[in-house]
Amino acid sequence: MLLILGLLKIARLEYSGGGDWYNDPEILPNIAKAFNSRVSPVFDTLPYSVKPSSPLIYDYHMLFMTGHGNVHFSEEDAKNLRRYLLNGGFLYVDDDFGLDRHFRREIKKVFPDYDLVELPPQHPIFHIFYDQPLPKVHEHYPGPPKAYGIFVKGRLVLLYTWNSNVSDGWTDRYGDPPDIREKAIRMGVNILMYSLVGI
Repeated sequence: MLLILGLLKIARLEYSGGGDWYNDPEILPNIAKAFNSRVSPVFDTLPYSVKPSSPLIYDYHMLFMTGHGNVHFSEEDAKNLRRYLLNGGFLYVDDDFGLDRHFRREIKKVFPDYDLVELPPQHPIFHIFYDQPLPKVHEHYPGPPKAYGIFVKGRLVLLYTWNSNVSDGWTDRYGDPPDIREKAIRMGVNILMYSLVGI
């Protein structure tokens, strides 16, 4: 049995390439607070960030990545991020419009041997605490939102949401309707819960 001492930390991934990895700095503290109040006080609510090549990456239970623009992973970034994910880490990536083609290109450096696959509505991440389909918080592209993952030996090590922008619903700065924000928060709680149990 794993004994957790202290609160688990979540960090933003400080990727290179010029994209705004730092946007909306309040979203991770907000979703951690929501989880702690609705489920159990598990997560540290301070804002953290880490470079993908840093040895400090292993201090974090989960990594988060978002932005609007270019992404670049160096060889060192890709190797360290792969090692982190293969050894129990979890990465959630939320396309905040404009990230998609850059992220898809760079993640192949990390996992050339695995593909992003679309998650079906029955996947446990949509039902683990709330029954919450992937919400469409902001309209970026025509059509429904999509969730993709990379699975290694049956374990989801990376979740990628596209045309959804879940994390924008974790802040009130955009004036989203309360019901949309609630759906986004419920999805966030599910993601954090899934990162804990990984079924």
